[in-house]
Amino acid sequence: VTVSAAEPGITPMNGLQKAVVKNMEWSLSVPTFQVSRSVETTKLDKLYAELKPKGVTVSALIAKAVGIALTKVPLMNARYVPDGIDQPANINVAVAVAMPDGGLITPTLQKADSTDIYELSRQWGDLVTRARSKELKPDEYSSGTFTISNLGMMGVDAFGAILPPNQGGILAIGASKPVVAQMANGMIGVVKRMTLTVTCDHRHIYGADAAAFLKELAEVLEGDIETAILK
Repeated sequence: VTVSAAEPGITPMNGLQKAVVKNMEWSLSVPTFQVSRSVETTKLDKLYAELKPKGVTVSALIAKAVGIALTKVPLMNARYVPDGIDQPANINVAVAVAMPDGGLITPTLQKADSTDIYELSRQWGDLVTRARSKELKPDEYSSGTFTISNLGMMGVDAFGAILPPNQGGILAIGASKPVVAQMANGMIGVVKRMTLTVTCDHRHIYGADAAAFLKELAEVLEGDIETAILK
């Protein structure tokens, strides 16, 4: 994100910024709640270091992990409709990207749970490149069933994201930072942890559902992540 001096006066918003305004105003009409969980990133960091030379991105890794967790708690992938719950056929994970000239766009990784991590990374690179040149097709940024917003790379410890329209949840990811913790052997050591905060539509998702989703995601990230991601 480039920060520059602002000119005095009113600057008209571009089309993308106006769309963000509309979406954020929609969110005010929806009852939402947030649940947070701290997750150790040792195994995620190790796997990323191994796969980065092969073209795998952090965004693709996290999207894949989120997709896997959503298969275990499918309600988090559903959206509320009047008097009902719409469960989509696929898990399409959208990832928020800030545009250089203002506004946000959410390129979407289709079938993130089942797509090969290398293909997912190739798709992500292509989507981001075309997003920044404004060449995405509507279904490439408006077909998400769940969204990720990651401000960790900017040093943000934790934050809550605003729910996008027609989705049940959005995951906010904070920075991975070293903390003092008790190790498995009972000794005190230092590990890296990050805070995950999920914002949910309370019309059909409840606290236990959000907690279950974060539990499943933590098990992917802290458990046998290599097998989960690469299988």
